[in-house]
Amino acid sequence: MIVTRFAPSPTGLLHLGHALSALTGWQLVRRAGGSFRLRIEDLDSGRCRPEFEAAILADLAWLGIDWDGPVWRQSQRRDAYDTALDRLRALGVVYPCVCTRADIAAAATAPHGPEGPRYPGTCRGRAAVSGDFAWRLDAARAAALAESLRFHDAVAGTIAVDPALLGDVVVARRDIGAAYHLAVVVDDAAQGVTDVVRGDDLLAACHVQRLLQALLGLPEPRYHHHPLVTDAEGRRLAKRDRAATLAALRDTGVDPARLRAALLAGDSAAFARQSGAD
Repeated sequence: MIVTRFAPSPTGLLHLGHALSALTGWQLVRRAGGSFRLRIEDLDSGRCRPEFEAAILADLAWLGIDWDGPVWRQSQRRDAYDTALDRLRALGVVYPCVCTRADIAAAATAPHGPEGPRYPGTCRGRAAVSGDFAWRLDAARAAALAESLRFHDAVAGTIAVDPALLGDVVVARRDIGAAYHLAVVVDDAAQGVTDVVRGDDLLAACHVQRLLQALLGLPEPRYHHHPLVTDAEGRRLAKRDRAATLAALRDTGVDPARLRAALLAGDSAAFARQSGAD
């Protein structure tokens, strides 16, 4: 059975790009008689707001999207992430890091990758650290354990995993525990997700997530990375773009059935222009 999920963070209002991801995954399982899961990625309590979670549920209802089973919240799954982190520590593929983002940006040796400056390995191999610290994945050591890996994307095809692409990513933050990459692979496996549908800005994330799946003995899902929805100027939408939110479109009287059809047909430009003109 096909199982997909929609996993937004309640740090802002949903926009057309979120709607496309949700609709694409929802349509995939409804046509195949599968299951569609809803997961709220609310680990970052400093940025997440209950009013944004309420808005997510309202937007999905307006679009006509339903889901199967209860809503999952990452804030209620810290024990599962701790268990996964313990396993990575036992494998010797993570290390503590005290560096801040400013430290990394200022490092003259920091290489660049798809997500900006990659961590230059400052804390890798240190005998000990003190104070608060994050846990980073030692990409080279992890790759040696996992050996050669591949993942398949419905659009991009079969891709060989490049552990160095994102470098030594944070898998557990000092302030909230588990970070995105670790939490998402643990949750996808626990929810039985067979197909991950999301924007192609997250294609690079597959390299580290496939590596984590192999290290933790988790199943490998199929991937469907769709093109991003852009605004009238061709820029990708972001949560700060108030005019492009689903709430704003709803307030202007947009017909959700027309919006659904346009998004699934790859013809959302008119709605982006309409919202951008408000």
